[in-house]
Amino acid sequence: MSVAQERNLHLVRDESAEPGVRLGDIRLRNRLVTSSSLLGYGVANAKVMAYGMSPISNFVPLERFGAVTTRTVTVEPREGHFTTKDDWELRELPGLLKRYGQALRQVDGGWLNAFGWCNVGIDAYLRDYYPRTRAQNTIMSIGGFSAEEFVTLVDKVNEAVPAGEIAALEFNVSCHNVNFDFNQIIEGVLAEAVPRSNHPVILKLSPDYDYVAHARLAAKHGVSALTAINTVKGLRLDPETGTPLLKNGFGGLSGRAIKPIGLRVVKELRDADVTLPIIATGGIRSFDDCREYFWAGADAVSLGSASWFASYPGYALSPIYGARIRNLLRRIENYTPPAR
Repeated sequence: MSVAQERNLHLVRDESAEPGVRLGDIRLRNRLVTSSSLLGYGVANAKVMAYGMSPISNFVPLERFGAVTTRTVTVEPREGHFTTKDDWELRELPGLLKRYGQALRQVDGGWLNAFGWCNVGIDAYLRDYYPRTRAQNTIMSIGGFSAEEFVTLVDKVNEAVPAGEIAALEFNVSCHNVNFDFNQIIEGVLAEAVPRSNHPVILKLSPDYDYVAHARLAAKHGVSALTAINTVKGLRLDPETGTPLLKNGFGGLSGRAIKPIGLRVVKELRDADVTLPIIATGGIRSFDDCREYFWAGADAVSLGSASWFASYPGYALSPIYGARIRNLLRRIENYTPPAR
């Protein structure tokens, strides 16, 4: 067993270092992080139409989270099924809402999205966004369609970001919104890209793949932790026309509807003797949600669409939603999960 694998077997608290918790070699400020995409790149270019940043984030101190996870960034800029533009003006609101309607829809118990990895590309992110988020503890989410692309992404981050300056890189090798079977490349990605990284690596698991097998591959190749789970592949049709609600057809289901699935995956990973630290996500909104995931075997939890999304009129209540998240932060900062 390698030193990296031994280090990842247990969640430990480093009492000799700065306050926080450690998941293997990943340092978090506390056990509550944010999920990929909901807060864009962690900072916005426009104050009025802050595309990529949930309006609720204006009322929450992002630097207090255990870590803030970026939207998935690729080697080259990608329009995906949405846009890379993030400097929308108020007069452009109708056009923005139309685009959102093709990539994000509220459904029973959650949200269906197919943004398709729309992002500005790794070079623009590292140049224009990351330097403005250094007060936050960052998990950079990266995605690609080959081991070579992941190696390129890792090398670019290594060059721009000193070791220890971010919490981790999250490898998104499980997104359904880009119409690609990641089973074809996952072992090559882990074998080639993980050893090159100067930063700890998190593997994001899909409940629609063989997540136990992927978790074991992750442990074999020195991954530091797992994110469980990515969104669940779903479909909604217009009942009048039979056409898909989303431009991509299929989309990723998130929110309250997938919480039982997320809990099942975490528990099954632990029942399968997967010992890597787990960051659990899926339908988390309250302290009780967090405790359920901790009892299932998670070491940290992540707030996604259940906390950051609202109907467009509902964003008028953003100060209230923000207060709820701040209260959850306070409780998690002082909480120790049950021993396993």
